[in-house]
Amino acid sequence: MTDRRKWTIAAVAAVSLVALRHPTPDIRLITHDIGDQSPRRFQAAIDLGLVGISFLYTWTARRG
Repeated sequence: MTDRRKWTIAAVAAVSLVALRHPTPDIRLITHDIGDQSPRRFQAAIDLGLVGISFLYTWTARRG
C-alpha cells in the first residue's frame, strides 16, 4: 500500500469518528431586568455542518 493511500484511509477514519460523536445541546433562556433600556432580542442560527442549532430569546415584560 502506498503512503498516500494509508493517509487517505486514516483521514477518512478520523472524519468518521468525529461524525459519530453525539452532539451536545446548548439551550439558554435569559431574562432581563426591568431597568434594561432595550432588552428585546430574538436570534436563531442553523449550521448544517454536523448539525448545529442555536437559539437565543431575551425579553423584558412591559410594566404599566
